Amino acid sequence: MTDQPLPHVCIIGAGCSGFTTAKRLKDYGIPFDIIEASDDIGGNWYFNNPNGMSACYQSLHIDTSKWRLAFEDLPVPAEWPDYPSHAQLLDYFHDYVDTFALRQHIEFNTRVESAERRAEGGWDITLSNGETRFYDALVVANGHHWAARIPDYPGAFSGEQIHSHSYMTPTEPVDCMGKRVLVVGMGNSSMDISSELAHRTVASKLFVSARRGVWVFPKYIGGKPSDKNPAPAWMPRWMRHKIGERIMKRLLGTMGDYGLPEPTHGMFENHPSVSGEFLLRAGSGDLTMKPAIERLDGDGVVFTDGSREPIDVIIWATGYDISFPFFNDPALTADSDNTPPPLFKRIMKPETPDLFYMGLAQPLPTLVNFAEQQSKLVGAYLAGQYAPPPAEEMHAIITKDEDFNVGQFYKSRRHTIQLEFDPYVRDLAKELEAGAKRAAASGNALPVPARTTEPA
Repeated sequence: MTDQPLPHVCIIGAGCSGFTTAKRLKDYGIPFDIIEASDDIGGNWYFNNPNGMSACYQSLHIDTSKWRLAFEDLPVPAEWPDYPSHAQLLDYFHDYVDTFALRQHIEFNTRVESAERRAEGGWDITLSNGETRFYDALVVANGHHWAARIPDYPGAFSGEQIHSHSYMTPTEPVDCMGKRVLVVGMGNSSMDISSELAHRTVASKLFVSARRGVWVFPKYIGGKPSDKNPAPAWMPRWMRHKIGERIMKRLLGTMGDYGLPEPTHGMFENHPSVSGEFLLRAGSGDLTMKPAIERLDGDGVVFTDGSREPIDVIIWATGYDISFPFFNDPALTADSDNTPPPLFKRIMKPETPDLFYMGLAQPLPTLVNFAEQQSKLVGAYLAGQYAPPPAEEMHAIITKDEDFNVGQFYKSRRHTIQLEFDPYVRDLAKELEAGAKRAAASGNALPVPARTTEPA
């Protein structure tokens, strides 16, 4: 370990990406503060979060099994079901934060209003209480499931409408009981909400509109969680996909068998939607599929097949924009296509050595423990135990990695931050090993100097 003072770090957000990064920094003896807009930890998994940024609904269960979401440093409770509820997951988060004594480092009910980088390095962080502090480095962990996106369609709708981000129960914040409800989109939130509302005792009629068909996977295969036993590390992607497609088609049949539109893309060319219940509701005739929306039409909606349906409530399950409202520099934000800035290993911007994006991915199968893996690089880097390649090489690696990560998916705003968890972690381990050698060759010099030990 170096005898030099270590840089002071500001972490934006106390969700799972923020507090797992904090734990890693603590392991390295790196000082940090976590700035959290809400009154407690949990971010997206804090139901009824007063900061208004949680997309958690009352019936939510995570689509990742407990076997895959567990933190390395804290096993999940043995008595958990395979797919825990949001409340169980939040309790687990609290257990993690308290086990590793992180709560004392979190400043609650405080927003980061502005983050400005100085020319010589370091960050001026302006908080919602009017205070401006200086930090040597900045970790962005504000999540990417909070800036709800609703597409713009011609016409106007006179009924009630919400984004799925606001959905809590069949009666909150809008009453769907006995109503004709349209859910737009076929991602995981749509699957859950549609399955809940499609019961004959809830909505009088449930429609689901989709621009294209998607593959819907079950949560269980052979009585076991479908993500519990991943393919071996040696198996190339094409082989995994070929075997997986054969298994799934034999197990599921076609989407048309359930009355769903047939996908026009390969089984692994989109972010998977996981819901055995949605398939049951569709096959039972409890929901009606509609094509894309052509226009809104007062108390109804006209679809691209020319049909019109009277609708009382629209729920837009249409995804999110990647947003960093505290940055003024467009080079640090996502573009109009929802593509974030080029990041080495999805973490570092080569030209900005004191900035780190954590959890900025849609990893398969889980985001919960993703930043815990990324934090290995950040902690080692700030402690002088990891050194990245030269900037030119970093950019070449970014291009190669992004082609691997997102090249298999059809072009869409929802696929700009896709990647597969296991290949990413294996690659990251190799990079950490190579970077440790580079750091040792440079005498383990600190890449980010400690200009101040306390925010000023």
